[in-house]
Amino acid sequence: QVQLVESGGGLVQAGRSLRLSCIASGRTFSSYAMAWFRQAPGKERDLVAAVSRNPYSTYYADSLKGRFTISRDNAKNTVYLQMNGLKPEDTAVYYCATPSKGSAWSQVPLAHEYDCWGQGTQVTVSS
Repeated sequence: QVQLVESGGGLVQAGRSLRLSCIASGRTFSSYAMAWFRQAPGKERDLVAAVSRNPYSTYYADSLKGRFTISRDNAKNTVYLQMNGLKPEDTAVYYCATPSKGSAWSQVPLAHEYDCWGQGTQVTVSS
């Protein structure tokens, strides 16, 4: 069973950057897509970004394109989320996720297909 451990969250001022990391263990990391979700207080958990097994096949929520970048390092079993130009509305708990089922090389799974989760890391952006 896969274990996901996020890190890198914290309190930052608007306009600054943060990089989140998620280390996976328990299975072959390179064989699965990875994603970041976020959940703000009182709101649903939303898909932020995802990367397929092919590190060059990615998905971003429309509102985040150009500010957030997802990447993966298969040698380190790690997926990253680089967040630039942070805004107060980016405040949320950020979760790393991956599907329990494998997918094609460049296929980015849909949001409902992610069913393995990390514990989350809090990101708070002050104005």
